[in-house]
Amino acid sequence: MVINMDYYNEKEYQMFIIKIGLKVGYYRRLAGMTQEQLSECSGMSLNFISQLEGPSAPYVPSLKSLYKISKALGVPVNKLTDVEND
Repeated sequence: MVINMDYYNEKEYQMFIIKIGLKVGYYRRLAGMTQEQLSECSGMSLNFISQLEGPSAPYVPSLKSLYKISKALGVPVNKLTDVEND
């Protein structure tokens, strides 16, 4: 598959990343967890979780990180990345 870079929009990409972080925060709160608890359960640092959920600076998580977070939250990883169907 070839991507036409004329259609690549940096702001759209940043919004995509921000929405992933917001979804992590949403499902974390839905699970009744604090950022610290999610950090402990996922094996990710508290700073990582905080940066990921913070909408002011898009933080790009790896797929492995998202997988660990999804397992800690008890939700499928696609729930965290499906930002098109909000």
